[in-house]
Amino acid sequence: MQASNHTFMGTAGGTFLSVLPNLHSEDVLKTVVLASVGAFVSFTISLILKFFIKKHKK
Repeated sequence: MQASNHTFMGTAGGTFLSVLPNLHSEDVLKTVVLASVGAFVSFTISLILKFFIKKHKK
């Protein structure tokens, strides 16, 4: 069964519009802060691991 683009867009739009009233600014802010912290920690850990791998190879 192949869905048309109109069906997909209607479903995606309806889902977005049904979720939108349930979002609060505190939730969005918390998500942004947690995503930023997660990205920073991930980047820092990858730099540390890269340093240890280079040091271990020598």
